[in-house]
Amino acid sequence: MTAAGTPIAVITGASSGIGAATARQLAAAGYRVVLTARRKDRIEALAAEINDAGHQATAYALDVTDRAAVDEFATAFRTLAVLVNNAGGALGADPVATGDPEDWRRMYEVNVLGTLHMTQALLPALTAGGDGTVVVLSSTAGHSTYEGGAGYVAAKNGARVLAETLRLEIVGTPVRVIEIAPGMVKTDEFATTRFRGDTDKAAKVYAGVAEPLTADDVADTITWACTRPPHVNIDLLVVRPRAQASNTKVHREL
Repeated sequence: MTAAGTPIAVITGASSGIGAATARQLAAAGYRVVLTARRKDRIEALAAEINDAGHQATAYALDVTDRAAVDEFATAFRTLAVLVNNAGGALGADPVATGDPEDWRRMYEVNVLGTLHMTQALLPALTAGGDGTVVVLSSTAGHSTYEGGAGYVAAKNGARVLAETLRLEIVGTPVRVIEIAPGMVKTDEFATTRFRGDTDKAAKVYAGVAEPLTADDVADTITWACTRPPHVNIDLLVVRPRAQASNTKVHREL
């Protein structure tokens, strides 16, 4: 998975939403993108779309919570320019008193341990490339809590702290660590997955909000941060729609 003279970017969770949008934008910016996700058909279709547009893309089915599979995937890279740790998500919105521990475990495994697996496995290639970039997609949930969100907030806090600590630990190496923390983003799957397919509950998340962020909005910030000169590190970029002042303060026109 190398291409002489072409920087390579690996994007996790690339089968939909922010991951897919980021793959399209990084490919257009000149990267050869490697798309990873569990849904092989989705990433293969996206890779074909990107290649048909005249860019470069490869699909690789991968579960970021499977460390052995991640380690095998990493052997394909001698050098790497960008790793976008996008795979993640929320499950449930129950209070702490009645939350399902299995939901909490799954969110931690994907959002935190998945990011850890990918970062550990690919850090040598990112370092060998001479100008590596690790992107961690956290969330405004990782910076401020809200009722019904404790499990997701805890997981995204874990991702945030991973990024902050890694930046301290590898300072002096040719790898920068960027955290992108989106607020309210309306995608096809995030809220629907959180509420286990309940489209009515999912719709209420965005009810009355004229313009929540889109996947392309977030992908634009990721691409911008990755394409800054190598000496410029965007430690943290928080991006929200204008209608959202905080996790609990949203203007709704109902």
